[in-house]
Amino acid sequence: MRQVRLGEIAYARSGDKGSGANVGVIAHTPEGFEYLREALPAARVERFFKRLGCGRVVRYDLPNLHAFNFVLPGVLAGGASRSLRIDAQGKALGQALLELELGISETDLARYKPRRRNR
Repeated sequence: MRQVRLGEIAYARSGDKGSGANVGVIAHTPEGFEYLREALPAARVERFFKRLGCGRVVRYDLPNLHAFNFVLPGVLAGGASRSLRIDAQGKALGQALLELELGISETDLARYKPRRRNR
């Protein structure tokens, strides 16, 4: 097992919803999505953003897209017009989550990384 960034097997998009935010995590491969079902529960994302005052995180699975949507209530401390945070609209939260470290074997990592396409 080795520690790898979530960003090695997925990409993310995020944005604001008032005082909360949504973070979408999209696996590069179907195998990576299946791994993340177990490795990335809502509680783990909640712990990752705890220092920002995030409330209880809710995860929605989007299996046809190999993706998850995480709803992070209260993480923006009032939202775009009220928050004093640098990222009051939640645009950087997805990038931040991609730094989360996961334990993955070398064999599995090769299956979870994006596949190169021949041109």
